[in-house]
Parts: sequence; structure tokens; C-alpha cells
Amino acid sequence: MAQDRNLILTVCTGNVCRSPMAEKLLQHALAAEDAPLDQLSVESAGVAAGYGEPASNNSVAALNKVKIDLAHHQSQPVTQELIDRAFMIIGMTDSHLDILAHYHTGLPKRLHLFREFMGPHVDVQIPDPYGQNFEAYQQCLDSMIEGIPSLLAYIKQEYK
Repeated sequence: MAQDRNLILTVCTGNVCRSPMAEKLLQHALAAEDAPLDQLSVESAGVAAGYGEPASNNSVAALNKVKIDLAHHQSQPVTQELIDRAFMIIGMTDSHLDILAHYHTGLPKRLHLFREFMGPHVDVQIPDPYGQNFEAYQQCLDSMIEGIPSLLAYIKQEYK
């Protein structure tokens, strides 16, 4: 039964910029929903991440502006254990999903991009702001916030 898979895993490359921001935004959005959606757990990981790196300063600062705390984040790589618990995995770009499909087995059937559900004429890729200025991180965050309503609608339809 898919119900024991109650994890939504957000995935990027190093798990210090995009996927931690996506994780916190999604946690925040789901916490405001009724059961069973508010029971879903959200974690983030990276396809090329190490353990224990903090989120980038600009990621923390961008989320602070929307009153969400990312200061205690610790990076982690994608593991089979995380995959086995995942109801859904959300990548930031096609390359993340390609890497997962290439290196891992037992992936959930719901393997999507964060902005995938926004409609046909939208850029679904969320480019990596790593090493760029605060503006790039702000754009990254804004593009995720834009994607939240359509992503939530999809999760509502799928998670019963």
C-alpha cells in the first residue's frame, strides 16, 4: 500500500540551495492543509551531496524574507532508504530526475519537476543559483512559490 510511503523528497544537486528551499516551502504549504496532506513529511537531498553541509547563506536569507527558517539545514545525499519511503520525488531540473533513474531502483511512480504542473507554456526547470548573487536566489525562490499551488493540487489529487 502506498500509504506507508508518506515522504515527499525534493532533490537538487548539492542539497544546499534549491531542494532545501523547496522542502521548507512545501512543508509550510502542507502544514496548512487538512489531513491526510498535513501528515506528509517533506525532506530534501542531493544527487551529488555530502552529509552535514549547511544551506547556502543566500538560501537562508531568501527564505527569511518569507518568514521561513532554513538556518538548521544539514545536507544529505539521496539514499535508497529515502527513496523507499518516498510517495513522490520532486526534482528541480530534468537532469536530477535522469540521474535518479540511472542510479537508483524502486523509484516511486510520481517522479516530477517542481514546476511541472503549471501548464504548457512555463519553463519547468529551476536553474541552480549556487555561487550567484542574492537576486538569483530570490528568483529561484519566486519560481518555486509560483509552482506551489499547482503542485499542491496535484498532491491533493494523488495522496488519499
